[in-house]
Amino acid sequence: MTIRVLVAEDQSAVRAGLVLILRSAPDIEVVGEAPDGEEAVRLARELRPDVVLMDLQMPRLDGVSATARVVAEGSADVLVLTTFDLDSHVFGALRAGASGFLLKSTEARDLLEAVRAVARGEGLIAPAVTRRLIAEFAAVSAASAPPGAASGSAEVEALTRREREVLGCLSGGLSNAEIAGRLSMAEATAKTHVSRVLAKLGLRSRAQAAVLARELGL
Repeated sequence: MTIRVLVAEDQSAVRAGLVLILRSAPDIEVVGEAPDGEEAVRLARELRPDVVLMDLQMPRLDGVSATARVVAEGSADVLVLTTFDLDSHVFGALRAGASGFLLKSTEARDLLEAVRAVARGEGLIAPAVTRRLIAEFAAVSAASAPPGAASGSAEVEALTRREREVLGCLSGGLSNAEIAGRLSMAEATAKTHVSRVLAKLGLRSRAQAAVLARELGL
């Protein structure tokens, strides 16, 4: 099955490099290129790619706003690219429903695997930098919450014991296969549990689930 990707990056040299890497993989097809956020939203709506590789710093419409529109319209899953490992814009992208993020310095093979993970519906990539991001995001959310607030705790109470275990695994950035191995279940069963957790908690992505799990200490 071919993974259809839209590349949104304002720097032409960087965009060309990303396209070159993506086209080196036999299972990935670059279906479009966007030099700004407005064009990214338009092309995502028109082309319906599987994944949008989204830069955060773009003219006309920034990557966070573009991500929010693409996700809200259900046009594609979004994999965010950023220059900085703790760029504040990444927090907004995760809130907007991005499935994951990578540094622009990521090795080519890791970029390809990230695209494949997002296309599989797993989304959240688990390098150390992503874990740092989630931990930082949770810390910022906790600091800004009113005293005694427990965002999402009521919804989590509605989860079954097994679903809470799956949510705990998501906090560590585990893939469906890794969750299956840790909890001794079939990978298809793990995928079903993840989908149910997201639906019950009203979350758009595994990344958001990971943040919530960290906030609640799971």
